[in-house]
Amino acid sequence: MIKVMIVDDHAVVRSGLSAFLLAFDDLELVGDAGGGLEAVKLCKEAAPDVVLMDLVMPEMDGASATEAILAECPYIKVIALTSFPEEDLVQKALRAGAISYLLKNVTGDELANAIRAAAAGKSTLAPEAAEALIHAATKPEAPGADLTAREIDVLRLMAKGKNNRDIANELFISHATVKFHVSNILMKLDAATRTKAVALALQNKLV
Repeated sequence: MIKVMIVDDHAVVRSGLSAFLLAFDDLELVGDAGGGLEAVKLCKEAAPDVVLMDLVMPEMDGASATEAILAECPYIKVIALTSFPEEDLVQKALRAGAISYLLKNVTGDELANAIRAAAAGKSTLAPEAAEALIHAATKPEAPGADLTAREIDVLRLMAKGKNNRDIANELFISHATVKFHVSNILMKLDAATRTKAVALALQNKLV
C-alpha cells in the first residue's frame, strides 16, 4: 500500500481527492490537512509515502510546506497538485523538493500513476509545467544578472557620478581594483562606456 496525504485549503478538493483514493486498492489515505502549517505537523504523525500538495494557500504556501516537510522527513515524496502552471510556481515547487508537478485537471488514472511513480522515486510533470521549465531555461538572462555584489556597489557609485579614485576611497579598495571592477561591469553589460553602463543599470533597476 502507498500511504497518501492530501494538503489543500479547499475542503471540497480534499473531499474529492479522498473519494478518488478509495477507487484504488494500492492507495491509502492516511491524513489530510487544510494548510501548510497543519501539513508539516501531520506528516510526522501520519508518515505518508506521498503528499499531494496544493501550492497557493494562506499562512504557509505549498512550496514552503514542502521544504519544511522534507527537512523533517526526507523520505516523503511530494507531488505539487495545483491549478496554476506559472513558471515561477513550477520552479519554486521543484526547488523546494517536489518530485512532480501536476495540474488539477489531471485524470484519475494519471494522478494514480503519478502517485505510484513518485513512491518509486520517479517524476511526473504536467506538459504545461515542462513547457514552463523549458521557457525558463531558454529565455535570455536579464542584463546584469551575473554582476557580483561588489560590482553592484561600484556600479551604484558610478551612477552617482563618482570617478574611480572616489569609488576606491569610498569602498576602501585600491584604484587598480576599481578599474578591474569597472572593466568587468562594462563587459557584462555589453556597454562601451561608463555612461552607457549606468544607463543600462538604471533601465534594468540594478541600482
